[in-house]
Amino acid sequence: MVATTLYLSLRTRYNEEIHLKVEMFLKTYGTSKPKRYTFSEVKRITRRFKVKLGQGGFGSVYREILVPNKMLDIALGIARGMEYLHQGCNQCILHFDIKPNNILLDYNFSPKISDFGLAKLCARDQSIVTLTAARGTMGYIAPELYSRNFGEISYKSDVYSFGMLVLEMVSGRRNSDPTIECQNEVYFPEWIYEQVTTRQDLALAREMTQEEKEKMRQLAIVALWCI
Repeated sequence: MVATTLYLSLRTRYNEEIHLKVEMFLKTYGTSKPKRYTFSEVKRITRRFKVKLGQGGFGSVYREILVPNKMLDIALGIARGMEYLHQGCNQCILHFDIKPNNILLDYNFSPKISDFGLAKLCARDQSIVTLTAARGTMGYIAPELYSRNFGEISYKSDVYSFGMLVLEMVSGRRNSDPTIECQNEVYFPEWIYEQVTTRQDLALAREMTQEEKEKMRQLAIVALWCI
């Protein structure tokens, strides 16, 4: 009985110390501290802690499933960032490597375009650029970067990459997946187009309302326009 009481007392003290450390950690961020969620909210957005990503100093990290509204905000944020690069700067900046790995999210899930290692500067009134070799990552590179038979290279090459990125967001799968066995799903944009025209569910792994499914369908249509 004494041992049990001692154990519970030590455990309570330990939990209080952990809670105090977390509070002190959050205070260091001031007004920019990350958003806090209740246990029920975390349980819901991680789908009952289904996929564990790793272990940190303050606990385990689980994968969150983005809700459609949040995905829409992220897609709009990326589009605004690209518009600024193409039209808002003194010189037009063509990124040439828009892909998920180069999109960073802050505490509010606001997207930031990163990695300008392949970018090219040109005058704002210059609509066509010349490259000696293709730039970008396989699966996101616009066709005209491979062959001039598909057209001239311009800011639209970034728009193509953005379209492929958004298609991945709404479908929950990579645009190039070697594990895909069905021939109808090999060419990613065509598979998405088939899903949209037949009004099938795009994100099969997500539980969504009918309104959310319609939002994902509209987002997929915009992405297909980019391609």
